[in-house]
Amino acid sequence: MSEKLDNLATLPDQIREWARDLGFQQTGISGVDLSADEQALEQWLALGYQGEMSYMDRHGRRRSRPAELRPGTLSVITVRMDYFPPAAADAESILNEPTRAYVSRYATGRDYHKVLRNRLQKLASRISAETGEFGYRVFVDSGPVLEKPLARNAGLGWIGKHTNLINRTAGSYFFLGELLTDLPLPPDTPATEHCGSCCACIDICPTNAIVGPFKLDARRCVSYLTIELRGSIPESLRPGIGNRIFGCDDCQLVCPWNKFAQPTDEADFSPRHGLDDIALTELFAWSEAEFLDRTAGSPIRRIGYECWLRNIAVALGNAPGDADIVAALRTRAAHPSALVREHVAWALDRHGSG
Repeated sequence: MSEKLDNLATLPDQIREWARDLGFQQTGISGVDLSADEQALEQWLALGYQGEMSYMDRHGRRRSRPAELRPGTLSVITVRMDYFPPAAADAESILNEPTRAYVSRYATGRDYHKVLRNRLQKLASRISAETGEFGYRVFVDSGPVLEKPLARNAGLGWIGKHTNLINRTAGSYFFLGELLTDLPLPPDTPATEHCGSCCACIDICPTNAIVGPFKLDARRCVSYLTIELRGSIPESLRPGIGNRIFGCDDCQLVCPWNKFAQPTDEADFSPRHGLDDIALTELFAWSEAEFLDRTAGSPIRRIGYECWLRNIAVALGNAPGDADIVAALRTRAAHPSALVREHVAWALDRHGSG
């Protein structure tokens, strides 16, 4: 440990420099005390807002206690990486064209988990070369970590009324990753909240999932419905989904702080297979083999082909009725999956063609 302690005063600045070299836009350091956030999490879980995301309470309080998640943890290094692809089709234009598919802009390119995890591992190796061996564990939205409170405590931004992290000079279009370490690093100053009286994100939510400032009922959220939920989407919420087939960006698109968002220069996050601007009928025609091929290395792959068709069927049901839409739906009316058949039947009924 003596080797580590010799350079702790200058190590944080070195870590920031190494992280910038690896493509991270900002790095912060926090301690491990999340007691206030632990209470908020337990209240959220008690209300059932997690829906079928059983992993949210599976690990109990380990989620809010990093030192129990990785024994010996003293400090958390949090990084952020911008992801909004500059070459992507205009998001609002696609949302306003109901025959086109809207995919959340974080998911049109390569899976961010792999990108950030590989670079955080390199950052850990660089730190080790300076300090000697130290204990650490890498997380990229892949374990029971309260990443947004940790990022807030590390000074990277505040948690907005939509419950996403907002940075005053970078908006909210960025990914987060963490290194839980046993290094006793000096913590940064936590960020303060700057939403003020703005309620734009609450007002724009298409399914009224933001039930109050800083309170999200995930069971109503389009991202939950199209990504996390594996069963039938509640009929009352289907119309609000519109043409969003994977995730939702509305609360971020309307946030005034995103006028400061910086487009990414990471080639990995550039749109693939036209997923930023493509017809719903074209995607609905993909075979399972085509789906698996075209979503290889993409975060979309995790929902599977059945939910992919389910989501597109809902979007087709919300699209203006025409012969092409109805014909596309009828190609899946006898699909082997009961889940797909149910949503196709609903969509056909919407067009008076059940």
